[in-house]
Formats: sequence, C-alpha cells, structure tokens
Amino acid sequence: MTGPEHSAPSTASAELPDLPAEAVPIVAMRNVVLFPGIVLPVTLGREESIAAAQEAVRTGKKIGLLLQRDAAVEKPSPADLYNVGVLATVVRYVTAADGAHHLVCQGESRFRLLQIVREAPFLAARVQAIEEPVGSGPQIEARVDYLKTRATEALALLPQVPVELSRTIASIDSPAQLADLIVSFMDVKPQEKQELLETLDLKERLDKVVRLLAHRVEVLKITRDIAEQTQAALGERQREAVLREQLHQLQKELGESEGEGSDLDDLDKAIAAAKMPAEVEEQARKELKRLHRMSEASPEHGMVRAYLDWIVALPWSTSDAEDINIERARTVLDEDHYGLEKVKRRILEYLAVRKLNPQGRSPILCFVGPPGVGKTSLGQSIARALGLKFVRASLGGVHDEAEVRGHRRTYIGALPGNIIQGLRKAGTRNPVFMLDEIDKLSASLQGDPASALLEVLDPEQNATFRDNYLGLPFDLSQVLFIATANVLETIPGPLRDRMEIIELTGYTEEEKLEIAKRYLVQRQLKANGLQAAQASISEAALMRVISQYTRESGCRNLEREIGALLRRAAMRIAEGKVVSVHLEPDDVTEVLGPYRFENEVAQRTSIAGVATGLAWTPVGGDILFVESARVPGSGKLILTGQLGDVMKESAQAALSLVKAQAAELGIDAKLFDQSDIHVHVPAGAIPKDGPSAGVAMFVSLVSLMKRRAVRPDVAMTGEISLRGLVLPVGGIKEKTIAAARAGVRKVILPARNRRDLEDIPQSTRRLLEFIWVERVADALDAALSPAEGSEGAARTERSEKTAA
Repeated sequence: MTGPEHSAPSTASAELPDLPAEAVPIVAMRNVVLFPGIVLPVTLGREESIAAAQEAVRTGKKIGLLLQRDAAVEKPSPADLYNVGVLATVVRYVTAADGAHHLVCQGESRFRLLQIVREAPFLAARVQAIEEPVGSGPQIEARVDYLKTRATEALALLPQVPVELSRTIASIDSPAQLADLIVSFMDVKPQEKQELLETLDLKERLDKVVRLLAHRVEVLKITRDIAEQTQAALGERQREAVLREQLHQLQKELGESEGEGSDLDDLDKAIAAAKMPAEVEEQARKELKRLHRMSEASPEHGMVRAYLDWIVALPWSTSDAEDINIERARTVLDEDHYGLEKVKRRILEYLAVRKLNPQGRSPILCFVGPPGVGKTSLGQSIARALGLKFVRASLGGVHDEAEVRGHRRTYIGALPGNIIQGLRKAGTRNPVFMLDEIDKLSASLQGDPASALLEVLDPEQNATFRDNYLGLPFDLSQVLFIATANVLETIPGPLRDRMEIIELTGYTEEEKLEIAKRYLVQRQLKANGLQAAQASISEAALMRVISQYTRESGCRNLEREIGALLRRAAMRIAEGKVVSVHLEPDDVTEVLGPYRFENEVAQRTSIAGVATGLAWTPVGGDILFVESARVPGSGKLILTGQLGDVMKESAQAALSLVKAQAAELGIDAKLFDQSDIHVHVPAGAIPKDGPSAGVAMFVSLVSLMKRRAVRPDVAMTGEISLRGLVLPVGGIKEKTIAAARAGVRKVILPARNRRDLEDIPQSTRRLLEFIWVERVADALDAALSPAEGSEGAARTERSEKTAA
C-alpha cells in the first residue's frame, strides 16, 4: 500500500502540546459514515478537519470519524456529534493543485467517545475501542446466506457493477464484516447507517441489514419494471405510427379515406382553396407534412393542427365588393345620427375619395369626443353605407402587447392578437375595423400595446403586418380602420400622428330634444316591450328631463331617464290600470323625483367677488364659479378648491395685474397690504387646472375690491398676461354650449378665438351674445354691474363688516 503523501503540519499545531497517548484527533463528517474494513476517500473543507488530519499524519495516530447530528452546523461542538464512530488509518493525505485537501482512510474498528481533551484548533478526544462481536450457529449462518443471496440479486439489478464486488461478498466469512460491507454500499440515509454502526449485537445488526437490503431490492425491481414498461410504451407508439402510415397509404391506393387521414386531406384541400400568398402556402404545406408524420397522441399534434386551422380560416383573398353611393351614404348617416354636420361632411369626403381612387391609401380616422355622442355608432353607419362587415375591438384597459400582436406558438394556449382574430371573425380582408377606446391603452411589463399599433395603423407598413402567432405577413392595407377616443392627451404622439383626428363635441339642448324624439324614445319603447300607441312622452316632458335631470355632452343619461319614465308606464299597463300612457312634465317630477340641476348663475353672482367662468372637461364643457373674499391680514393670497399648478399661477397673475392697475381701476392700494385675499373655486373634490380661468379670476378680484357685482347672465373664459392681454384658449365650442345650457346669455371670449365661431352650432349662436375682448379692461366693462352702489355691493359691504 502506498504511504501517505502530505504537506507539512501547520505551525499552530506544532506549537501545541502533544496529545495524550489514548487521545486521537476527531474529524466531524457531514453525511458520510465509515465502517470498519472499508476504504473511503474524504474531501476536507473545514479548517478544524484539515488540522485534525494533519495532526494524525504528523504523529502517526489513527483518526476518529464521527457523524454530525445536523449536517447544516458549520462548526460542530461535541454535543453536535454522535458518540459512536470509527477509528481509521490514514492511507493517503493529498493537497491538490486547487488547494483542496483529500484524505483516503481505512476503517479499523468502532469506538465510543469518552472525553473531549481539545477543541481548538481541532477536536481531540479519549476514545474506547469496541470489539467486534463474534457469533456462530444456525441463526447467524442462515442470515449470512440470505444476505449474500439478496446482495447478489441487488447487484444484478444495478447497471455496470464490478464483478469483483460480487466475488468479494461471496468470499467473506465474517458475519460482522459482511454486514458492514453491504450496508456501506447501500443507498440509505446517513442516520440509518449510524444506527447500524451503533448496533453491537450481531444478530440484531444482521436483521437490520436484511430489512434494509430487502427494501432496496424491491425498489430496484419496481424501478426496472417501470423502465421496461416505458420502453414498451414507446415502442408501441412507434409501431402504431408506422401502422397508421401504412394504413394511410393503403387507403390512398384504394381511394378510401377515413379518420385522421380524411381530416388531413380536407385540410390539404382547404389550403388550396384559401388562395394564400406563395410564402404563406409554402409554410402551411410544410406544417401539414409535419402533421402527417405525427401521431395523434403527440403533444405537438394539437398545436400544429390549431395553427393550420387558423391559417386556412383567415381571409387571404376574400374581399367584399364596396358599393359606394354618396347619396345613399348621406341618407344612412342622417338616419342614424342627428346633427354632427361637419363630421358627416368629412366622412362623405372620405368615401368620395375612396370611390374615385380605390387603390389609394386611405387615412386612418379617429373620432374624438366625450362619451355618448355617437362615436362607435358612426363606425357602424360607415360600414352600413359601404355594405361592408363591421368588426369592433375594445382596447380599454389592454396592457399586453400580445393582445395586439398575438402570442408566440411556443406558449401553451397561444392565440393570435385582436387584429387577426377580428379579421377571421369578419371573414373578409376589407371590413370596417373599429379600434374602440384607443386612448385607454396602458404599458406594462408585458410591453406597450400602443407601440404595437404603430405598424397596424400605418398605411405604408401594414401591408406586411406580422402577427407573432402566425409568423407570416398579412395584408391589412384593405382594412378600413376607425379609432375612437375620449381625449387626445393620453394617446402617444407617434400613434396620434398616424391618424386623422375628427372631433365630436357635445349636443345642444335642441339637438338632444331631436335625438330623443327620433331615436331614444323608440329604442326604449322597444326595450320595455311597449308599442307607440301604448306610451308617449310630450316635448315639454322631454325638455324638462334634458334641462333639469341631465347635464352631459352625450345622450346616455338622457336615454336612461327616458327608460325610467317608460318603465313606470309599462308597470301601469301591465297591472291593467290603464291601456295607454301619455307622459307630461308633471309626470317627470313624479317619476324621477326633484330636479337635480338648476340655474345657479343668478344666485352665485348676486354679490361682489363672484364671477362665472367656462371650463373644458373630457366629457364636454361646464361652468365654474370663481369666488373671492377679503379678510383682515398681511397681504397673503390663499387658494382653495383643489387647483392645479397652472390654475394657481393664473390666480397669482390675476392678483398681480389687479395690484399693478389699482390706480387705474380706482382701488386703494393699501387694502392689499391690510388684507388677505382668498380665491376659492367650488366643487373642491374635483381637480381643476388650466390657464383659461385667468379672466374670470381677474374679474372676480376687481369685483371684490370695487364692491361691484358681476352681471348674472355673463360668463367668460381666456388666459391673461401681466400686460393685461387676453390670450386665446381651446374648447370654445364645448364651453359656449355649456354656457347656453346653464342659462348664460352673454359670453366674454378672447378676440383671437373669433376663428372658432363657425364651429359653434347655429342654435347656440342664437341664444348667446358674444363679446370679443383683447384686454382685461374690455372684459371689466362688459362683466361688472354699472352702478357702484348696487344692492350686491351693499350686501358685500355688510358681509365684510360681519366677518371683520
């Protein structure tokens, strides 16, 4: 046997006193148990173990190997070790080139731990050697024979077992040595091996080894049976695939077909009938060949079949004939929608260009407006006017790019995106495709769906649109895309640039009345199971609902209230109390309860310091009130009403402008130093922002300081500058409609917004007087009451005295 190879002992261990003669170095083993008579290689990692091994090599002592109770303990104490271990001789100690320490040792005898004599830099202990038991007789011999038989059987079940191991087991005469040898090679837990190491009674030890070996043999047999069954099943599948192919060929020769072969033949015919582009057909036939070679039991069979079904179902060459008749289109639009003249004219222009140049690249239309003004139904009317299919995809809340482009086929349950799914549903390559709520897309970790739409909505690129699921180009250039949105600000710039924006504004009260008479009442009669002869609503009743129970740009709430009126009529008719019902204004109050909206303008502006402003919201125009108050203080400006940064800056600019023009306005400048100015915009729970309330804030402050009330029938909008100029703002149409709806009769507008006059409906223009101003001084002349000692000023003075 080769002698030990070792490095020089460490200096630390050389300086320690020698161990007592009966003490040996101890190495703690994590998951390894050595038995007497067994040679075992051990890799040392801990400093204590390396020091113990080096001490054994230096002194020529045996080394004690003890198993840890918990392998996770990094620095075990004596309490963490079992008391019974094995004394071993160091056969070889090697330090490898990578710095690892390797120990080859041979087990000599069991020992019992008596006393720890050293804990650092390594464990050392006094131990007592345990004599191996010697036994004989029929009981022992029978167990030895059984162990040899079962061990040979186990070795036969294992792959690549050395022949020498079987011969060694057969030649061992010592029962104790046989038990130790067999258990050392068994795949059992370290704790079970430790239990056998501590079992000193020979018969009991043999019985434990017999039980463990019998269990392992049964496990190995079951494992072998499973492997054989798996191999047989694979062989059976291969045989089945060959037989199926032979059956398919026989059926082909006989002119017969059934089952899967028939389905695949039908698929082949469908590919030919689809008239796909050459690239697509080549890919489809390639996948079909793969499907022919696959077994139905293959997991990939269903994926390939679903892919082919999607390809053949798409309208690669199917188009509906467009029948563009401008007069008929005008009739359809007028039948379906009242008003919206500018929008209808643009749609008719679009259809006229498409008729004269069918091969041209049509722009992508985007209808933008508040809810309920008819954006989605306009798309349906366009499809009806053209005689084309209509498909709608709702994009509200979509945050995954795969919803547009589809999922890759490698994912389980993968599907194409909404675009390809919509075209399959339409069954034609040139439907009217509406992308609803395009402003409500949102990016996430799954990608940005708005970016995926850039290719879809670009006429220069969408002729070769690639869905991730198909992986093939599909021509979208013939699809008539129409998008809808409530606001433009949330649509990314590149996407907005690809669309032609057509704005739809809110309806006036007269337009709502006509819409209710022409469409909403008939629709709700049908929805509630009523005939026109059974229920009707007078114009006065409809007008009351419009003016006192709904205040919106669209007509959705109006239709709900009409539905509530007709449901009450349906209940009375169903009860048999009446045969028919005619609803008048008093019936509206009885059914809908007290009115919800009233003309607040006169009440709000009856005292000085209150001005009526005009605001734009995503759901249309609205009025707001700017209230100013003066209280004793030190010249501070207090702003409330949940105002945004821009609106706060407008209030500060308005106050600075009033201070700068105090002398011209006849205001005592000392009042500003002796008072705090509080500007409040009611409805404080609603966020407000924007510069267009600048004129209203300036007028409100001047009204407060001069104690002159603002006219109750005047509303205003416009941004101001520190030079006293009134700057243009947006949303003029929506704001003027809201003013007319609220009972205002005069509106003060920036002179540079005069170009927006033609956008305001004629019915609204008849109700309003427009005052165009270039400077804030012009707005004061039109807004403030002429008499300085008016009743409003007197009430303001009394309220200020009370507050003081």
